[in-house]
Amino acid sequence: MKVKYTDLGLISYQAAWDLQETLFRQIISEKTVVDAASREQDRLAGHLLFCEHPHVYTLGKSGAERNLLINEEMMQKKGISFFRINRGGDITYHGPGQLVGYPILNLDAFHLTIRKYIYILEEAVIRTLDSYGLNAERLEGATGVWLEPHTHARKICAIGVRASRNVTMHGFAFNVNTDLSFFQFINPCGFTNKGATSLKAETGSPGDMDQIKQRMRSHLAELIGFAWAE
Repeated sequence: MKVKYTDLGLISYQAAWDLQETLFRQIISEKTVVDAASREQDRLAGHLLFCEHPHVYTLGKSGAERNLLINEEMMQKKGISFFRINRGGDITYHGPGQLVGYPILNLDAFHLTIRKYIYILEEAVIRTLDSYGLNAERLEGATGVWLEPHTHARKICAIGVRASRNVTMHGFAFNVNTDLSFFQFINPCGFTNKGATSLKAETGSPGDMDQIKQRMRSHLAELIGFAWAE
């Protein structure tokens, strides 16, 4: 099975969401079409989009608006957009210096459940952080990737996924060189007693975004089990 990779660079949240929806519908449509001439291993099973966004808060369908701690006027002054979206999870922040990944995948092609898929997203981030000397972990009952989850919990990667007919969209937000001050205006993922952090904050130096993208791509391909489409 093959997955097509696209680096969108810095792109508005709305434009990326529109592209996700288009690719999402295409993958669902293709699930109903059987091409007898195509070999199984050559079939396109999805897309992986990497990008960064201008400052934006997004609130998942199960989220509470009270976790947004700033009013519309202040958001406008600070240049922050706000979207209510159709993924799971509560409120999170996207901005420059954060690696956002949107895998749009036919999980049936890889014999994956949603639970296992989310575990794999977490694992790819955990393995990437390990290469920078950071021991990241999971926190029971709280999706995402954390540092010191049982003592001084701080989230370094948020995960929120939507799935229909076992095709995914949305994905992960990995704080690499993120300006963490924007998290003070929300209760990240609905938590009032846990913080947010970044690779830069933990190591004391900026992360190489191109290097991190390559490592994340490698881990995801290995863990899910796909080759890259041209």
